[in-house]
Amino acid sequence: MSWRRGGVIYQIYPRSFADSSGDGVGDLKGVTEKLSYVADLGVDAIWLSPFFTSPMKDYGYDVSDYRGVDPLFGTLGDFDALLQRAHDLKLKVIIDQVYSHTSDEHAWFKESRASRDNPKADWYVWADAKPDGTPPNNWQAMFGGCAWEWDSRRRQYYLHNFLAEQPDLNVRNPAVQEALLDVARFWLGRGVDGFRLDVVNFYIHDAQLRDNPALPFKNVPARPHQFQRHLYDRSQPETLAFVEKLRTLTDSYGGFLVGEIEDEAPLKRQIEYTSGENRLHTAYSFFLLRQRRAAPDIFVEAMESFANADAWPSWALSNHDVPRFPTRLCGDDEDRARCVIAILLCLRGEIFLYQGDELGLPDAHVPFEKLKDPEAIRFWPAGIGRDGARTPMPWTKDGGFSTAEPWLPLDPRHLARNAADQRADPGSMLAFVRSLIALRRESPALREGAWARQAAPAGILAFERVAPGETIYCAFNLGDAAATLAAPPYPPRRLWRGRLAADAFTLDPCGGAIFASAGDAG
Repeated sequence: MSWRRGGVIYQIYPRSFADSSGDGVGDLKGVTEKLSYVADLGVDAIWLSPFFTSPMKDYGYDVSDYRGVDPLFGTLGDFDALLQRAHDLKLKVIIDQVYSHTSDEHAWFKESRASRDNPKADWYVWADAKPDGTPPNNWQAMFGGCAWEWDSRRRQYYLHNFLAEQPDLNVRNPAVQEALLDVARFWLGRGVDGFRLDVVNFYIHDAQLRDNPALPFKNVPARPHQFQRHLYDRSQPETLAFVEKLRTLTDSYGGFLVGEIEDEAPLKRQIEYTSGENRLHTAYSFFLLRQRRAAPDIFVEAMESFANADAWPSWALSNHDVPRFPTRLCGDDEDRARCVIAILLCLRGEIFLYQGDELGLPDAHVPFEKLKDPEAIRFWPAGIGRDGARTPMPWTKDGGFSTAEPWLPLDPRHLARNAADQRADPGSMLAFVRSLIALRRESPALREGAWARQAAPAGILAFERVAPGETIYCAFNLGDAAATLAAPPYPPRRLWRGRLAADAFTLDPCGGAIFASAGDAG
């Protein structure tokens, strides 16, 4: 059984995980010191968000040196030590790669903007102004405003899908592709086990720079880019050819490729980017990450979309870009959060846990004067922003993250759910999550088995996972009333907020049951 087939991957946001240097910002040595905690969860791998050299306009997703470690996080030697420690603990290490764009302080962009005829002149997306001086088309940036920025040196516009300080690479250019493949070789050669590809479907733009059509809406969107159907600024078919080159290279090292998909048809695009044997090993989208309610139909839609596809998905409920799932999906109800994370850990595909998911952390409150996220500041007070998901990990009731004031404040509600107290409590969310990860790890059906929906009363999500020699039956009550179901002809391995009778079982709201036919499933 491959570690990555149905494995559990734990996302670490280094800036907020653990601070070893006492400057209030997490670092690589801090991550290394806490890896035993991650290994004890039973996960298969970690994903490290960017730690590369960066001016930090977008907190590391604006890379100025793909091969360098930002001094804020440590040194390349610190990364090598982290990698060795992780491997000693039997943890695979996946690192972020941001190939859609760079920082405007990257040497490539400095050279590109210097003139229209230098060796890297075509390494970024440049275009002339319209006759009236306006931008080349109507594309809008994710973080607000026009996606084009005027450059007075070249007297042209350059494309940026995010901040103006994050110019888009021209990944159509074969020289750019080779440079990015060379970056991948550098990290694979150091021993990393794979890459998480940031906004992988943003790599290539429409060659004709056609306007995006308007998107009908009932209420005025919060962000300008939501006014459009993004037909031409992302998800171009040519991107797949470069993805295939990345797959060939990564396979030659025995590595793993997972992509992040941001698209108006997220499930369809996930399938497209993972179909067959020569594209991504897997991809996750914002389909579950954007949901605002935990209901059976959303999980059914996610699973059934892949039922007949030659593709393999990944799923996450939280990450560094969206409000944490206990708040977004569960109204900060811990019982409901337990039920929802149990569903996640029973789905078909790779599973991503974001640091603090295992503690049931709600989205943190960060007052305006403490905000750091440029998106949050730009759209305040609309409640859009990412800082609430990025506050430091609460290791102890006093914080335990740093000896200095943290870069973002710790929410008192997080301190009450700290890791130390939960490790000592067999009834904690942490203990609950660890038990489910252990069950998944030992179950061929949960890791790789087929998925089939089962009949159930309203509000109940019921399905089977089936592999040779093992059937797992799962039922979860996402409704507001207790419900009784016929029991399968094999014993329960996990049952909470419920009762078992001779041939039936009852689940209270937020209750769940997992039955296993095999004797060695957990």
